[in-house]
Parts: sequence; C-alpha cells; structure tokens
Amino acid sequence: MSKKSAKIADLIANCDTLGGRYDPHYPGYFACFNANLYYEAHDVLEELWLAEKPAPNSDYYKGLIQFAGAFVHLQKQRLNPSFRLFNLALNNFEKYPEQHLDFDLANAKRLCRKYMGLLADSGFTVNPYTPESAPRLGLTA
Repeated sequence: MSKKSAKIADLIANCDTLGGRYDPHYPGYFACFNANLYYEAHDVLEELWLAEKPAPNSDYYKGLIQFAGAFVHLQKQRLNPSFRLFNLALNNFEKYPEQHLDFDLANAKRLCRKYMGLLADSGFTVNPYTPESAPRLGLTA
C-alpha cells in the first residue's frame, strides 16, 4: 500500500460506481477533477491504472491522468508543460471511440485542442485557466 492509498481511499469512499459497474477510482477521478483537485484526480486514477495495466483501457486511463496533469501545470503557471500533456492526452484519447466507458471522450478531445490552441495562440504567455471557467467532466450513465 502506498503512502497515498489512505488519502485516495478517503477521496473515493462515497463515489457512485454506477451500480458497481466501475471501480470507485474511475468516478473518483471525475469527482476530484470537478472540484479542481487535479493533482488528486491524477493520483486517484493512477492507482487504478497501475493496478490494471496492461489492459485494454490503459491508454485511456493514461490520457485522463495526463489531462488532469495538464491542469495541474496550468494551476502552477507552467504553460509549456501543460501544452505537452494536453497533446499526450489527446494522442491517447484518439485510440478510443467518441463515447467510452460512459464518458464523452469527444468533448475531452475538444478541450485538449481548445487549451492547446489558446496556449499556442498566446505564444505561451497567457494562461487560459481560471477556476471559475474550468471544465466539468462526468459520466453519462
């Protein structure tokens, strides 16, 4: 058990697993993400990803982890690393259908492209992130 496991267990304790269809780490990722807790979202899903890989959804989970990581970098004003993580996430997302595991992956792809465009268009001088305008993600089921 990692040092983070107890904290992660607390974060996912009350997550809706959609009738047991999902490991609580998966909906826990979205709960953390929507609370602007991107580092925690990263850690929550990373624990599942490490336990399951290699698996058919490994690159999907990796993309979500990178997506959250990109927002960690935006929060810390690290614009170039954020761009790189959005790009890596997008590359991983491209391997999966537009709707995957009850998640609108097409929207996540659009968000990657949007933030990459905003960063590049500003010459990496303007951070497009604000907590108030942060995207919200969720499962559709």
